[in-house]
Amino acid sequence: MSAVDYTIDGQTFEGYFLTPAGKPDAPLVVICHNWAGAGENEKQKARIIAEEFGYAAFAIDVYGKGKRGTNQAECEGLMYPLVGDRAELQKRLAAGIAAAKAKSGATKTAAIGFCFGGLCVLDMARAGMDVLGVASFHGLFRPAENIPAPKIKAKVLIEHGWRDPMATPEDVLAIAKEFAGSDWQLHAHGLATHAFTTVGATGDATQYHADTDRRSFAYLKTFLAEVFS
Repeated sequence: MSAVDYTIDGQTFEGYFLTPAGKPDAPLVVICHNWAGAGENEKQKARIIAEEFGYAAFAIDVYGKGKRGTNQAECEGLMYPLVGDRAELQKRLAAGIAAAKAKSGATKTAAIGFCFGGLCVLDMARAGMDVLGVASFHGLFRPAENIPAPKIKAKVLIEHGWRDPMATPEDVLAIAKEFAGSDWQLHAHGLATHAFTTVGATGDATQYHADTDRRSFAYLKTFLAEVFS
């Protein structure tokens, strides 16, 4: 796995790229990070995408090189300004996709994201970015104020923990209404809370759940095969 620097408005960002052995023309999966920034969780997911699924993987960065959160206050300080400025977030997402495509040379691209990254990939779909499909894992569903009536063209997969306090049943109904008319699917996992794919997460609200992690990635594998067919 190699680190890749790219620039947005004079600021340096650091992504991570991994390609499957013997598949130089493999489709590309862009990975959007959680609230802490691109790190070990995204690298672990990139290895699954490349080594088990056979696709190129590029973990993008929307905070900036070296900007990572190590506690709740730092993570909130990095995430909330972008959640509150969706146009800026979307600009950084589009630039990340462009950097990933330039590095991989892929002609088919999808995106996956976790927690805050789940919101990011849903914004990719809302903004009509250059992705064929997006998959959100325990993502945040808050709509983008700068896109009040999105026209979703990408296929959408949402893997959701039903016990997630950050995305309530009312939020699920709201995003179903927002994405009405698009090709979306949602799997609600009854025993899962927030962060169910994040190995090592513990707590009442954020907790790794091995069965849901495994099942949700099985759904993802099928979804990506369809998106890239």
